[in-house]
Amino acid sequence: MHLGNGIICPATGVPMLIAAAGSAFWAYKKLKSDFTKDKIMPLIILSAFVFALQMINFSIPLTGSSGHVIGASLLAVILGPQAAFLSICAILLVQALFFADGGLLALGCNIFNMGFLACFVVYPLVFKPLKNINKPLLAIILSSIVSLQLGSIFAVIETVLSGTIVSNFLNYTSLMQIIHFPIGIIEGLISACVYLVYNKMSAKQFSYSFGAVSLILASVISKYASSKPDGLEWSLLNISDSVIDNTQNILYSISESVQAKMSILTTLPDSFANVSGIVILSILVYLITLTLNNSKVKN
Repeated sequence: MHLGNGIICPATGVPMLIAAAGSAFWAYKKLKSDFTKDKIMPLIILSAFVFALQMINFSIPLTGSSGHVIGASLLAVILGPQAAFLSICAILLVQALFFADGGLLALGCNIFNMGFLACFVVYPLVFKPLKNINKPLLAIILSSIVSLQLGSIFAVIETVLSGTIVSNFLNYTSLMQIIHFPIGIIEGLISACVYLVYNKMSAKQFSYSFGAVSLILASVISKYASSKPDGLEWSLLNISDSVIDNTQNILYSISESVQAKMSILTTLPDSFANVSGIVILSILVYLITLTLNNSKVKN
């Protein structure tokens, strides 16, 4: 669901980027009040794990499309919504800068669609009520499905507002909803399994095991990821005669130029690039944790 530069115009992308930055600052301030040293490693490891999961596209049978886990709901369930949101922001930033996956001009939209909705809308309205009646697994599965559906709806709204889609709005919306529903189910089942495993492990066991799994996913399993277009690409291909790229503006050119210079990992062998991405992300998340509550981290 990573929107690119050419699909989002500045009139949509810039305000969404400002909104995403404001949301990240609010989440940071909120998290800072009770952040402690014991939360550092889970935040780093889970961020790396979700980053690696997003590299694994799986085929959606009978569609010619593929999808991948977003992971924001999983992060929110284990880490809390504020930490999860900062994690997703870091993941999407590393993907956009070093892998050119998702446009810089569309970064605010991507953060909103894949992070904000899951952490600050679905988590309190779907997960918590079901968790409170002792149905955590159902809560996780439904949260994943609803997050994907909401994210796909807003992706449609953002592309329409950008003038990228000039007709077939209802068809585009239907395609996005239909293709992201099975993706949400698969993500929900994976998230539920991870949640169960997490609750049966000590912090040290979890860090070692999921750290290793993240590296295996990034260096080995990613080689077998589906090459079929993802849900967004598949939907756009099915209405290709109604799509107009937003490439005729200075901010698009600047964004493309920055990404062309920054996306150095795309020139490396895939396995090495993916592991390097995990290292960069882990360093970024660690630096964030150091600023969250320096006095508590030092204790």
